[in-house]
Amino acid sequence: MHLSLPKLPPFPAHHPLLNQSLAVLREYLPSPAPVLGAIDQRIPMPVKQLAAEAPLNRLFAEAMAEGEFDDFEGRRIRLELNGGQPGITLGFWSGRLRVVNGPGEATIRGSLSAFRTLAERRQDPDQLFFQRRLVIEGDTELGLALKNLLDGLEWDVSFQSILFPAA
Repeated sequence: MHLSLPKLPPFPAHHPLLNQSLAVLREYLPSPAPVLGAIDQRIPMPVKQLAAEAPLNRLFAEAMAEGEFDDFEGRRIRLELNGGQPGITLGFWSGRLRVVNGPGEATIRGSLSAFRTLAERRQDPDQLFFQRRLVIEGDTELGLALKNLLDGLEWDVSFQSILFPAA
């Protein structure tokens, strides 16, 4: 006996019900940081490198080819959620972004929602820092240089584009 579910019509990416449901989930679900931190500590570095390096290098390929990242050669910046875990340290060597172990010369710290807002470009990055939703520690000049670079580049990492990539 074979059971099959009925075919449902495609759900449009900009459906009002989807947007409202996501807003409610963002507002009331607890922070995933403790769970992500526990998972992060158990993932071997080669797996993190495999998962993060290729997408980041594709995302910023044009800017790297134009030399926009050259000032970051040999430098390390850590991005981490409030509380220290999870986090990722990125370095730039030989024209490529790399995931590395250890601390960064600068650390940019904030909530998951602040990083998502930054990545989706829903708010001016300066506002995120002035409101202390994102904080730079360590070499602040390096952290500000990265913030300014990202602010000046054309890139798109939206929640919608991840869930519903263009065909």
